[in-house]
Amino acid sequence: MSLKVLVVDDDFINRKLIQAMLKRHPDMFGDIIEAENGSEALSILRKTDGISIILLDILMPVLDGREFLKIFRSEEENKNIPVIVLSTDDTQKSTVLDLGAEDFLIKPINEDELIDRIKRWTGA
Repeated sequence: MSLKVLVVDDDFINRKLIQAMLKRHPDMFGDIIEAENGSEALSILRKTDGISIILLDILMPVLDGREFLKIFRSEEENKNIPVIVLSTDDTQKSTVLDLGAEDFLIKPINEDELIDRIKRWTGA
């Protein structure tokens, strides 16, 4: 199975770190697409088919993770795409789960835990 992952984080280093973790599992991941904020992520989702899972930061400029989730989950075609929120702020966990995220991981991200969670939500 080759998953298409959308990584949404305003921090360039965080995006590259997550991408490096995923690339260490080439049997599991195909395309890794990056977005700097929720607005860019929504634009990518509207023109890209087959996104398997979204890894989402909360605190971002333009459109943050909470606002992204509200818009994303309001669109019927997105209901089957799992979202894992990655954040340093664990006080946001219940809020983002209520907004439709499937899971929540605290940064810094543990690679094994991230891969396990992606497997859980994608059936990979």
